[in-house]
Amino acid sequence: MNPADYEKQAALNAVAHMAAAARTAPKTRGMDNLSTVIIDDPDVRKIVAEKMKEIAQREDRPFCERDANCIAHSPAILVVGVASNPAELNCGMCGCATCDELRGQQGVCAFNSIDLGIAIGSAAALAAQFHLDNRVMYSIARACIELKFFGENVKQALAIPLSVTGKNPFFDRK
Repeated sequence: MNPADYEKQAALNAVAHMAAAARTAPKTRGMDNLSTVIIDDPDVRKIVAEKMKEIAQREDRPFCERDANCIAHSPAILVVGVASNPAELNCGMCGCATCDELRGQQGVCAFNSIDLGIAIGSAAALAAQFHLDNRVMYSIARACIELKFFGENVKQALAIPLSVTGKNPFFDRK
């Protein structure tokens, strides 16, 4: 194998560990509502990039197109989603008075959002420990939700593309 092959393999190995880190991250109330998707197929990455460009045009979000161009440098992308599953505390942290009201509005429980943040933070920390270029991105995850990679119940997700290059392609973007 040449150095580029080893570097790609390093990213592929790391993304599996990152998915495990997201899965085992602490969860509020001990309820696991997370789903993970690993994108390591160039054809799937192209589908996601096209969906990101579509979102950019449809919603006038130029950063989605910029990010779509960035993932060409990524041999592996971790996407972590969280299902909407109210904690049944009627705590009001989501902005609704009760969990039943939240369900009626098809909203997302604040505890689910917290779990997503903890999981993506655990995964990003591991990517940093592996010294891999990475960045947390909403735009990739948004495309994956629209493409139904998680099914119907996941309403929030974040993604971490990885790269092994001389300069992180996910920063100082145009």
